[in-house]
Amino acid sequence: MTDTPQPDCLLTLVVPSALEEDLLDLLRSQPRLTPGFTLVPAQGMGAHIQLAASMEQVQGRARRVLVQLVLRQVQIEPLIALLRQAFPTPQIAYWATPLLAFGRLGELA
Repeated sequence: MTDTPQPDCLLTLVVPSALEEDLLDLLRSQPRLTPGFTLVPAQGMGAHIQLAASMEQVQGRARRVLVQLVLRQVQIEPLIALLRQAFPTPQIAYWATPLLAFGRLGELA
């Protein structure tokens, strides 16, 4: 058993493809706040989506990446503040949801 507090939230960021690498660089520079994350390719549609590329305009949807972070709730506010300062754009959306369980199916080496 470990003394490390278990994560209790899932933070999802929806990021335009054009900002993906810059955002990932920032997350990697904050290992205490973001020890790891998962990336999922996605597409966004809606009134607030900017369609930058020609193909996006034809398809009516924008390329996005979902960045999912399993965190403790107390980590979310400082992380969002950091992200808001670095990326003050309405094109990045986020939500946090309670995490009912988190674990690994085997032991870490």
